[in-house]
Amino acid sequence: MSFSLGIVGLPNVGKSTLFQALTRNKVEASNYPFCTIDPNVGVVPVPDPRLEKLAEISKSAKIIPTAIEFVDIAGLVQGASEGEGLGNKFLSHIREVDAIVQVVRHFSDDNVTHVHGNIDPDYDKQIINLELIMADIDTVGKHMEKVLTKMKGAYDKSLDQEKKILEKCQKTLAENLMLNTLDFDKEEKKILRQLNLLTTKPIIYLYNVDEENVGKDLGLPEGSIAICAKTEAELADLDEAEAKEYLQELGVEKSGLESLIVASYKLLSLITFLTTGPEETKAWTVTEGSKAPQAAGVIHTDFEKGFIRAEVVNWQTLLDDGGWNQAKEAGHMKMEGKDYIIKDGDTVHFHFN
Repeated sequence: MSFSLGIVGLPNVGKSTLFQALTRNKVEASNYPFCTIDPNVGVVPVPDPRLEKLAEISKSAKIIPTAIEFVDIAGLVQGASEGEGLGNKFLSHIREVDAIVQVVRHFSDDNVTHVHGNIDPDYDKQIINLELIMADIDTVGKHMEKVLTKMKGAYDKSLDQEKKILEKCQKTLAENLMLNTLDFDKEEKKILRQLNLLTTKPIIYLYNVDEENVGKDLGLPEGSIAICAKTEAELADLDEAEAKEYLQELGVEKSGLESLIVASYKLLSLITFLTTGPEETKAWTVTEGSKAPQAAGVIHTDFEKGFIRAEVVNWQTLLDDGGWNQAKEAGHMKMEGKDYIIKDGDTVHFHFN
């Protein structure tokens, strides 16, 4: 299970520079609006130092990390929900991603034009969020019309429920609030999923800061992260050892990519479990709270259908013991059934028929 993050923001906030740095893809990044029209897509392996260590004791032929997909979506402008700046096309790209990374300009550079003439992160966020809200108002309104038309026919209890949910959404959106501020139950989520609403998606606010502010506490809103796209671009040109040394010089522990991955995993409630053996050591991503059969299904649907049991041991315990056989002998390997909830760092061997 890989997941996708859509990088959005106003024109000239550093989205394409950031995308290029994160994915090491060469994309157009110029000082004028809409230099990015079609979305660029880059798949990035998720750094996980556990893999190499497990591969060593398993003598694995290859190491396969889990992956994250970044989608660089063209700059949105005020009026995008009404088609300004090819906005409708851009908004449709956002519908396809799992979460939104909204890049907010926090850096100063006289050579890079700001679409509104001055640096105001809060105002920029409001513009983007309002465009997403306006697009959802339109989508919900159109769907409500269809529901009301159907209700004129034979009585259907499910339509009453759908109407109530849509009314709940309309009320929230009319107050210029995002739908991700609401709690929806399982049934409501199922109904809303078909609409693919923009403001139901989780959002990470990523402040693109000046180089001299890297690693500093800038008093940014809780849940947001600060990354310098310029610094990330420099890191992308270095090998692993050089990049680590450069980060130490800057006084920061993680690269922007690592910080963004950590934030996105937390936002989407994702965890990683591992499989290891002579053929390969591999990382797999699942939603927190997934049971063993669901995790097996991420590897192959047949594994979930024919699930019997799972052998489970924490990766560090497996490492300390020196391998599967030693972990079994030490009594650290547990045999788990269908109700076992997978934990981050579990090393798992599935049995199925």
